[in-house]
Amino acid sequence: MENFLLVGNGAREHSIAEAVCRGGNARLFAFMSANNPGIARLARESDGKYGIGDIHSSSQVVSFAKQYGITLAFPSPDAVLAAGITDALQAQGILCASPTLEAARLEWDKSYCRDLLRDYKVPGSPAFGIFENAQEASQFIDSLQGSVAVKPAGLTGGKGVKVVGYQLKDGAEAKEYSRDLLATRHGGLNSIVVEEKLEGEEFSLQAFSDGSKVHGMPMVQDHKRAYENDVGPNTGGMGSYSGTGNLLPFTRQKHYEEALGIMQKTIEAFRKKTGNKFVGILYGGFMLTREGPKLLEYNARFGDPESMNVLALLKDDLAEILSQMAAGKIGKSPLFEKKATVCKYLAPEGYPGKALTNQPLQINSQAIGSFGAKAYYAAVYEEDGIIYTQSSRSIALVGMADTISDAERIAEGACGSVIGKVWHRKDIGTDALVKRRVDHMKALGVL
Repeated sequence: MENFLLVGNGAREHSIAEAVCRGGNARLFAFMSANNPGIARLARESDGKYGIGDIHSSSQVVSFAKQYGITLAFPSPDAVLAAGITDALQAQGILCASPTLEAARLEWDKSYCRDLLRDYKVPGSPAFGIFENAQEASQFIDSLQGSVAVKPAGLTGGKGVKVVGYQLKDGAEAKEYSRDLLATRHGGLNSIVVEEKLEGEEFSLQAFSDGSKVHGMPMVQDHKRAYENDVGPNTGGMGSYSGTGNLLPFTRQKHYEEALGIMQKTIEAFRKKTGNKFVGILYGGFMLTREGPKLLEYNARFGDPESMNVLALLKDDLAEILSQMAAGKIGKSPLFEKKATVCKYLAPEGYPGKALTNQPLQINSQAIGSFGAKAYYAAVYEEDGIIYTQSSRSIALVGMADTISDAERIAEGACGSVIGKVWHRKDIGTDALVKRRVDHMKALGVL
């Protein structure tokens, strides 16, 4: 029986906690920055404990781990990995299934990642440039006729990327945004990445990496734009869906294999460059184009909301997979249910701008269960048995079924079982939205 430590407290971490406890071979110990009611309940039910503190503090996390005799740890959020929490735990002899600070640099430093892929000839990168000088960035933007994506090199919670034709009107606005990023060091680093704008459909591919091999999970499509029909500002993700089996309706097996091949070559390149292994979850954000999958960026952890799609489908014991990863060898590729999933996020009114906080939510758990849905708590807190909103996404509802259509109906029905000042994108996973994705790829000649 593992004493398993999970560091983090969002809906992503709630789904990880549930999958770990589902196997029945781990006691859950959670160290959180705020009390996630779902994670706290799972810790109690598994005969574990939870603590509240600074999840970015090595001393606090290590102290909690040592107090409870942790045998396996999984620091989860990006900022926690960038704070070196994995390294601190490993220094105390605690096995971790999460990347070190050096390995997580694939996520927290986009310029480092692009350089690595270029230097080791890993395929799949768009045309790009890395800049610390605004004038040089402007010249590069002109060389691509202003059709670009501009990215802070550092972490921005998924909200820093702006693309011409979406968040930016034209090349002039791209240059202005580049200047602003460099002046403010948005993301904490002094460089930006400017890339050619790609035409296609985005998908997420997550994989378990034991340092030698990546084992892929089902593809997922996230929806970053706040409002229906993919308009509005970027968010942390308003919801996501996965198809039956590993593929999405607009992808083919060759696309899956090409994307996973890029990820495999990436961990090999990292090992060649550093002499160290990338152990943990590697998440590739891809654009499927006429030329095949192109890598937009890497995350060094599960996606949020994508973790909820894939972990709902996982047939094997997550604690055992993570234990094998930490030990350096996954015995066999994990198995997933051949079903579809749809995840819809309820967010407080005003999100992603000035969100209404401290608003009570009436959650009919019995009704959610009757739909066959799962609920995962995100930025909420519990007081006297009542759940209240905070300033970010509140609750994710996940439906699983034989088709995306049926999974969508389950998730949408479950959303109606939560009453309060929250809203969600109703179009995620609908037949109309999925058809637009497929039609788009047909028009590009991909399908």
